[in-house]
Amino acid sequence: MTASPIGIPIQERYLALDVLRGLTIALMVVVNTPGSWSHLYAPFAHAEWHGFTITDLVFPTFLFVVGNAMSFSMKKMEKMEQGVFLKKVFKRAALIFLIGWGLNAFPFFEYNESGEIVMINWAEVRLLGVLQRIALCYLFASLILFYFGKKGAILYCIVSLFGYWAVLYFFGDPAYPYSMLGNFGSKLDLLLIGERNLYMGEGVPFEPEGLLSTFPSVVNVIAGYFAGKLIQQIGNNMKTVKSLFFGGLILIVLCLIWDMAFPINKKLWTSSYVLLTVGLDLFLIGSLIMVIEVWKKRNWTYSFEVFGRNPLILYVLSGVVITIFYSIEIGGESLKGIIYEAAYTSWLSDKTASLLFAISYMILIWLIGYWMDRKKIYVKV
Repeated sequence: MTASPIGIPIQERYLALDVLRGLTIALMVVVNTPGSWSHLYAPFAHAEWHGFTITDLVFPTFLFVVGNAMSFSMKKMEKMEQGVFLKKVFKRAALIFLIGWGLNAFPFFEYNESGEIVMINWAEVRLLGVLQRIALCYLFASLILFYFGKKGAILYCIVSLFGYWAVLYFFGDPAYPYSMLGNFGSKLDLLLIGERNLYMGEGVPFEPEGLLSTFPSVVNVIAGYFAGKLIQQIGNNMKTVKSLFFGGLILIVLCLIWDMAFPINKKLWTSSYVLLTVGLDLFLIGSLIMVIEVWKKRNWTYSFEVFGRNPLILYVLSGVVITIFYSIEIGGESLKGIIYEAAYTSWLSDKTASLLFAISYMILIWLIGYWMDRKKIYVKV
């Protein structure tokens, strides 16, 4: 039986889960590869600091579907001997983490000041990132559920969300505890990881997938697990849909209350942000179940199933292929720049060109996924 990365056997999955995963990967590719980072429509840009855009829902939704898939796979893993279980989850987490780190280092070479191709400085490769966080969240959630069960997982969610708030408030900069450099998580990353190996995309050493904020992000995975269990227990019916909608509504209301004291912030992964994203994901998966399973409207789903059946490899390829486009230089200009200017900016407005490039690139990755699905190639990690 073929299995997918961070997932479960193809034959046992809910179609709604595959579609949600596919939607997430498709949007992730679009927001990660605009034609120009200087020209973005507002919904396709992350909130600058406090606040929320639809783009800020992409990453936590991926964590949510990881947990959703775990609600299937953990049934088998819970019956494993402790040694077998630990070997399996640590191996999977380590592989995903290393793939993410390698993606940060790719293409492993760069041009120096003289225009010569030299190997990168491996000591300065960013340590953390999206796949690394997925790996750590998968690992922690698996261990919590295996050793402490459902009650322990619920306790972890409560303690981590309130504990994270307390740590940032009491140990951060007294005047600016939730600022980019004043928050305690940034200080911890600088101390334990070091400036050279942190993300520099903000112009300062700040890691949006930092060590401390990993703890509340595990809640997104556990929430996906519980949502999956609920769906399995009640079934694909309107009772499940209503339960998911009600749970989502409660979490969003709690988020809006908490936001007044602990602002919604994706880059800090604040506790209010966790509640908001889990609430919205409950609405998303509930809506998909209603349309796909209750109303039986399935003639549109395959396009997203393509992404959902090979999520990890297609995400990695989306990063690799665009990096290659940037790395190939022709006449002093990158291949990506040549394509972008000739096919997009030459006849479109800046923002439209940027978005259309991103959509075109997403379709290119989809075509790779389509070929893999037709060939029954499903990459397992």
